[in-house]
Amino acid sequence: MALRPPISDTDHIQGNPDAIIELVEYGDYQCPHCGRAYPIIKNIQKELGDKLKLVFRDFPLEKAHPQALMAAVASEAADNQGKFWDMHDMLFENQRRLNRSALVEYATTLSLDIVRFEQDLADETIAQKVKDEFYSGMRSGVNATPTFFINGEKYEGSWEGDDLLVYLLDRFA
Repeated sequence: MALRPPISDTDHIQGNPDAIIELVEYGDYQCPHCGRAYPIIKNIQKELGDKLKLVFRDFPLEKAHPQALMAAVASEAADNQGKFWDMHDMLFENQRRLNRSALVEYATTLSLDIVRFEQDLADETIAQKVKDEFYSGMRSGVNATPTFFINGEKYEGSWEGDDLLVYLLDRFA
C-alpha cells in the first residue's frame, strides 16, 4: 500500500532531505511497541547517516492509549517553538508519564515558552493536525503502531532487533 499523502514540507523530517531512503513512521507516544521501536530507529539513523530521511507522523490510538492524543498535540505544540524532535524524544524516553503535568514539565525542561505551550495544547487547529495525520495513516493502510513506509511503500516485514536495518542495508547499501 502507498503512503497517502506523500511527504511534504508540513511533515516532521529529520536527516538528509535528499536521502536515498525515506523512512516514515506512524507512531503513538503511549504505545509500548513504539517505545521498543524508538531506540531501534535511533540506531538505524546512526548506522545509515546521510542515506536516511526520517519522517514521523502521529497515529494516536486513543482507545488503547488515552494519553496518546494529548502527547501528540504536545509534540506539535513544541514544534511551534522549533522543538518537535526534542519533544518527540522526551515523550518516548518518558512514555510512562504522559499526563498533562508531565507534558508541561517536559516543555519546561526543553526551555519552551510555557504560556504559549499551554495555549497550544488547547488549540483545536493543532489537535486537528494530529487528527489529519491519523486519517492519512488510515488512508495509507495503517492499523497498528508502529507502521513504517519505505520510499512511499508500506513495509510489511519485522522492525524488531536488526531486521529493519538489515532490510534497508540489503536494498540500499
